[in-house]
Amino acid sequence: MSIDFYDSKGRPYAYTDDGETIYTFGGVPIAFIDGDSIYSFSGTHVAFFENGQIWDHRGGVVLFTDQASGGPMKPLKALKPLKGLKSLKPLKGLKALKPLKPLKSLP
Repeated sequence: MSIDFYDSKGRPYAYTDDGETIYTFGGVPIAFIDGDSIYSFSGTHVAFFENGQIWDHRGGVVLFTDQASGGPMKPLKALKPLKGLKSLKPLKGLKALKPLKPLKSLP
């Protein structure tokens, strides 16, 4: 199941092919999905993944997918670049405690 992530201007930013590891379109592994959370490979909790959107700790949408629902209005999406060769994934660090979800904000 491939999922593409777009930034607030609709530019393709990253993707996941396995629903777990998030790669840049250049093939660099940048984070992983664990349930409704996004973690860096060092184990730091960096965001929440909910309704097809990645929300930061302040309640703002950082990235969105084609399946995103709710939240702020989505911009027109740009064409996706070709996916580069994937780099090796780093080892996962111990996961930090997940913070409480913030109130969602609109721009």
